[in-house]
Amino acid sequence: MKIICVGRNYTEHIAELENEKPTDPVLFMKPDTAILLKKHPFFIPPFSDDVHYEVELLVRINRVGKHIQKKFAHKYYDQVGLGIDFTARDLQQKLKEKGLPWEKAKSFDGAAVIGEKWLDKQRFQDVDDINFSLQKNRNVVQKGNSSHMLWKIDELIEYISQYFTLKIGDVIFTGTPAGVGPVAIGDELTGFIEEEQVFSIQVK
Repeated sequence: MKIICVGRNYTEHIAELENEKPTDPVLFMKPDTAILLKKHPFFIPPFSDDVHYEVELLVRINRVGKHIQKKFAHKYYDQVGLGIDFTARDLQQKLKEKGLPWEKAKSFDGAAVIGEKWLDKQRFQDVDDINFSLQKNRNVVQKGNSSHMLWKIDELIEYISQYFTLKIGDVIFTGTPAGVGPVAIGDELTGFIEEEQVFSIQVK
């Protein structure tokens, strides 16, 4: 499987990081080694002093596809989930200043949380109107709704499949809303889709 991540897909998040609004989706990849193992804590890596959480709605691909048209994109997934794109913000900033790729800041071991629960998309009246949130130590720190995406799920599948063949089990991280922030040892991070808890992890 591969993890395809979308950057800068929420206007308010673009503004909070003072980034330029893109004209096309910003894509980057995480290897399968970035997936945080189930029931394992997230360990802050020794090479960063400023790791941030970024909660994101996830889509899991259920059939092979290439050059998928938007009108057919809904056939390529039947479940949505929630995850965290952990980012070593200090390292990312250094890499961006030098015009270098972000992988060391985004794709290190444990940097991709994929929630334990996947929810059937038929549970939702509209996949482009799904609420999700992240709590840190029981306080809400991020809230998002898929209606606020610059590029909606089906548009992302169409765009991504121009460049990468999508395979069964591939996961798309669809971007994070505003409210990203640092984690510290002892934090508990809990993710919700609507009112349903889909993951909870400890930071060490």
